[in-house]
Amino acid sequence: MRLGMVGIARGSMADIFCTDDALAYERSRTHVAPGQGMMLDDVYRLAHLPLVAPHDTRVIAAKEGTAYDMGRHPTTYSVVLPVSADALEASPAYQALDTELRRAPFARKIAWQVLDRRRERLHATICGGLGSEPPAIEPGRHVALAGLGPISVEVRGLFSGNVNRGRLYLRVYPEQRDGMNLFHAVQRVLGRPTTDLYVVGLWNLIDDLDPDEAAILAAMIERWWSRTLLRIEADELWLLGARDDLVLDAEISAPATALRCRSRFRLATTRRS
Repeated sequence: MRLGMVGIARGSMADIFCTDDALAYERSRTHVAPGQGMMLDDVYRLAHLPLVAPHDTRVIAAKEGTAYDMGRHPTTYSVVLPVSADALEASPAYQALDTELRRAPFARKIAWQVLDRRRERLHATICGGLGSEPPAIEPGRHVALAGLGPISVEVRGLFSGNVNRGRLYLRVYPEQRDGMNLFHAVQRVLGRPTTDLYVVGLWNLIDDLDPDEAAILAAMIERWWSRTLLRIEADELWLLGARDDLVLDAEISAPATALRCRSRFRLATTRRS
């Protein structure tokens, strides 16, 4: 379904992206002390490890006060930025990063088989925790989103956070326009709190890293920190319903919030998997 909207013209000025000073990546990254390994944390062992290594003795199958059951949970909805796996895999920089990871001493500890299962739903979350039913998005909010026009973002790598340790990500840097983080603009239009961390989850560890492996990963993260892997002009956002944190059981639901090529606003059709 498509709705015609009046879009905005993009200027010829080069895109300006938010910097690390304005975002949360530096303060949220994993810090491994010299001589120490990197252990899978409890959050990861509850939400991710059951999905990639269900028979591992470190799996936390359930935890009081959470809805997780072997990595699955009731449907939760989020507004997310889709990232094309085809475009990412065509990037020479990403290809180099992928090759380096596959040749790393800890490569055998990565659940490589999960990448293909997730490639159609790669994303960075912009607005999470929207409830168990698809939220209604009023026409006025659609119009306000369309007024933003397409949003440019840069995808950079590599990242490991201080929570959910065991998951490796790429980092998304949104366009800054007139001094504003445009993801903040989206969040405000949708009436959601602003956030400063937008990651694309790709790789899952199935084992702790020993001190040597952790040091190699830390060096890789440092070496790839400022490398741009992909630049995207985002013309749609997905409303994503998921029943696990890897979105292995998920659907892209209508209505979704979507921006289309300056003058079109598109509602994504439902895709279930």
